[in-house]
Amino acid sequence: MDTDLDPIEVANDKPLNDFIKEYLPPTGDWTSWTHPTTSSTYSITLQTAASLPTPDFRACFNLISTTSSADYKKSPDGWKPRSKQKEMKLLDLKYLVVKSSPDDKGKEEVQGFASIMPTYEDDIAVLYIYEIHLCSALQGTGLANTLMKLILDIAHKIPSTKKVMLTCFTCNERAMRFYTKAGFAKDEFSPAAKVLRNGSRKELDYVILSTAVD
Repeated sequence: MDTDLDPIEVANDKPLNDFIKEYLPPTGDWTSWTHPTTSSTYSITLQTAASLPTPDFRACFNLISTTSSADYKKSPDGWKPRSKQKEMKLLDLKYLVVKSSPDDKGKEEVQGFASIMPTYEDDIAVLYIYEIHLCSALQGTGLANTLMKLILDIAHKIPSTKKVMLTCFTCNERAMRFYTKAGFAKDEFSPAAKVLRNGSRKELDYVILSTAVD
């Protein structure tokens, strides 16, 4: 491969099947997950923002609305559905989509997803996690750890990637505990608290977290 090519651009320009072959486990075991308690099986697929079917896109958005809109509403920017949907369609986003097994009519329902993008932050090559959301029935089952492992595997396989990054609301204590346990810590470029005119400090409602890619 031409050493002058930008590895991040190369990753983003790959057709979906090539991205899967290049950056995800070759065995294909990652495409299925079994619930540890119910033994129900779920499929995991990788999609691009463009290839994600409209019903699945809506289901992913509804998961964000259900699990996080309250946190957005507490923030200064508020909850802006149109803006969030526009962000969800960014060209280089990849989606790890979790679906239930087909029902009697062959229908599969989106039960969770993670969205990621190889990009640059402060001139550093990173894999940015935009979202990780699971339906309530799958929270605390270990599925989030499975998705995180896949994300870290992708980051390790994209040359030049230095870290995995994400933004998290500080009020989302459950998410903060999960990311801390997964090895994330406050990134050096996370904005500092604001100093008010009276000299007091106002902490921001979010923090940028990261973990190094060895």
